[in-house]
Amino acid sequence: MKISVIIPVYNEEKYIEQCLQSIINQSEKPDEIIIVDNNCNDKTVEIAKKYPVKIIKEKKQGLTCARNRGFDEVKYEIIARCDADTILPKNWIETIKKNFQSPIDALSGPIIFYNLPIKTALFSQIYLAFMKILLMGKNILIGPNMVITKKTWQKIKKKVCLDDKKVHEDVDLAIHINQIDGKIKIDSSLIAFISARRIKNNPFSFFIEYPLRLIKTLISHY
Repeated sequence: MKISVIIPVYNEEKYIEQCLQSIINQSEKPDEIIIVDNNCNDKTVEIAKKYPVKIIKEKKQGLTCARNRGFDEVKYEIIARCDADTILPKNWIETIKKNFQSPIDALSGPIIFYNLPIKTALFSQIYLAFMKILLMGKNILIGPNMVITKKTWQKIKKKVCLDDKKVHEDVDLAIHINQIDGKIKIDSSLIAFISARRIKNNPFSFFIEYPLRLIKTLISHY
């Protein structure tokens, strides 16, 4: 079993090194790391070049477009994705491999904000449970901590929505997997640590715009 790790980046010079270092330090190494440069104009790419990564360019701006480009470029059968501000525990790849020993199509787990006073996975676990109720027993994915098989991606790649202003890319991806009766597993031990910068920098976006876009995502699919 071989794993490709995809990291979309846009001006992430403050975070990309610690992210890549956490991937390099995995107990089981990924077989491929792809950085998708989504028009960075800072030192992100320069820093990334110090590591054993493949760097590709996606000129069309947006997380979904960058993610899709990375997914399309992978060599291997398991595609893992995280954000540039993610710090991964040493057993992240190892845990992914254990999960895919069973027949599943996608995998996700909770996140912990590493720079908030309270460091807990509880908030994301509640979110995952709430979304499962909304989707009538179907699981969703959390963007900075998700995995999908290449085979499943090939089935849904032409169906996923492309406008980041209208949908949450991770929820949209999960919905399309569910629509083809794909199996998404949630493993509470598959944890990723991410920055709380989005909450700190723009609380309105996180607490108002994010839920509104989530509602739009659900309405557009059901």
